[in-house]
This record gives sequence, structure tokens and C-alpha cells, in this order.
Amino acid sequence: MATIAVLAGDGIGPEVTAAARRVLETLNLGLSFEEAAVGGAGYEAADHPLPPETIAVAERADALLFGAVGDPRFDMLERAFRPEQAILGLRKHFGLFANLRPARLFAGLEDASALRPEVASAIDMVIVRELTGDVYFGAKGQGRNAEGLREGHDLMRYDEAEVARIARVGFETARKRRGKLTSVDKANVLETSQLWRDVVLEVARDYPDVTLSHMYVDNAAMQLVRNPGQFDVIVTGNLFGDILSDQASMCAGSIGMLPSAALGATGKGLYEPIHGSAPDIAGRGKANPCAAILSAAMMLRHSLGQAAAADRIDAAVADAIRGGARTADLGGTLSTEAMTDAVLAHL
Repeated sequence: MATIAVLAGDGIGPEVTAAARRVLETLNLGLSFEEAAVGGAGYEAADHPLPPETIAVAERADALLFGAVGDPRFDMLERAFRPEQAILGLRKHFGLFANLRPARLFAGLEDASALRPEVASAIDMVIVRELTGDVYFGAKGQGRNAEGLREGHDLMRYDEAEVARIARVGFETARKRRGKLTSVDKANVLETSQLWRDVVLEVARDYPDVTLSHMYVDNAAMQLVRNPGQFDVIVTGNLFGDILSDQASMCAGSIGMLPSAALGATGKGLYEPIHGSAPDIAGRGKANPCAAILSAAMMLRHSLGQAAAADRIDAAVADAIRGGARTADLGGTLSTEAMTDAVLAHL
């Protein structure tokens, strides 16, 4: 029996993880669930966004189902105690270095995209984002310069081993799809990106069956709205991947439709919708649960060896959308619970 740590978090996190859990329980896979507090909820419970008790629950589990963190009530805390540190802490603690963010336009949502329907309908990609390096984890601080002016600094850094391991995830992902990998960097101005490009080219020698191309991040952002259908798999660093994956979500119709997986070397993963905690709609039944439900499907596929069950969930979400089920972010009126019911009806 596999155990799932449910880390619901803040805002709409508890609502969407409850929906994902309903879907998982309907499949009767013999899963057990253990809940623990993270983010603002963790700080309220134990004066820390990632309490030791939560880490213990996560360590016992086979996979982590995560909701969202972020609460404006804690924005004035010292950075180390803010809700967002929970997700960074989990990534670091479990070595979750590879973030897989699939983006595709579900049939029926063509009008929900900001792009023309004929452009948006071609979206079917996976963004592979490195998660444990770059400016998010480099040395940082604030101070004053020689002129007495306030200044801040954040160090962007990668070593060759970090680049090589995420590059391999990118190549392996492309090999299972359409065999096309785009590496995104800024090698024309950043030494970190030049190292990135050099190492990706070295790793490419082991994947002669995958077509590799390189693209500067500013051009990649433009191409995502100009011709997103050209992309199969994108591999990139933490900062660029954070921005491009959110952009891709809106091209595909709504941030409420996109799941993600954060994977390490052991097979344990953290699965979460890419949307935030949305405190403005928390507790009102307006959240779209599809991203969390699709994240649960990714969990079954990547950590629990249940690919057939994952395919059933993916198909049920697609059928529900095709049948007209819509939450407010998609222009509809269904509540979180009603949208989940629509998915379950097709499951």
C-alpha cells in the first residue's frame, strides 16, 4: 500500500487537494493518506512554514501531493519564515531537482486562450525546469554600495553536474515524446548560460535520436505566443523555467489547468498545480481543481507505477472539458465540487 502525504497549504490549496484526493480514492488503488501543515498553515501550527512534523510525514510517504502556499498575513515575516519557503525547503530536503510541467490545450478550451484558436490548439509540450539551483538558491543579500545606495544581489550559478542531470531528464522526456528538445538559455550575455549550453551539447552525444536546438530565453518567450506548436520539450534553468511555464499556462487557456511534478533521483516526487494560493477566492468554491487532479495523475505515473490509472484521470478531465464543464477561470459557473463531480462522472 502506497502512502501519500497531503500537504494542502494555504488559500485554495485545501480545496483543490481535497478534489484530487476524491479522484484518487474513487480509483480504489489502496492508497493511504496522511495530512500535514505547510506554508502559512505550518507557521500557524508550529511557528515555521515547514515544521519538523511535516518533514517526518513527507519522509514516511511514497509521494507528496501539494496544494499551494502563500498568505498575505505573513508577508512581513523574515524571509526564512514566509510560507513560500516551505516549497523551497521540500525541494532541497528531498533533492527534487527536476520539474516537469506539461502544457497542452484541452479540446474545447480554444476560446479560453489569449492566442488565436488555430495557434493555441497546437500547444502540446513539456517544460523541464531545473529546481534546486540558479538565483533562487544562490547567495543573496542586501547592503549599501560605496556611494551609500541600497543594493541587492542574487547569485546565479550552476555546476556542470547539475546541468548534466537536468539535461538528461530533458533528453529522456523528449525521447518518450516526439524526439525534439529545445534548450533555453541566455548564453550571449550570461556565463552561467554558456556553461549550460556547453554541457547540454556534451550530454546530447548520448542521445543521437533526439533533435536538439538552442534558443535564447527572450526569443523563447516570443515564440511561445507566436508559434507554440513548434515546441515538444523545453529544458531550462530555474529562473527562466519559472517564467516560461507560467506563460505557457496562459497560452493553454488557464493556469488552473496545468499540473507539475518535482522529481529527484529516488523516484519520490512532489506533485502540485502550478497556480498559487489565490487567497481572494479561498473558501468560496471557485477554484479550478483540474490542475491538482492532473497532478495526482502525474503522481500515479511517475512515483507509483500506475500509468493506466493516470491515463484514466487524464481522459476523464479531457472528457469533462470537452463536455462543457467549466469553472469561472474558464468562463463557466461550476464550483470546485461540481467540477470534480464532472470529472468523476467521466472517470
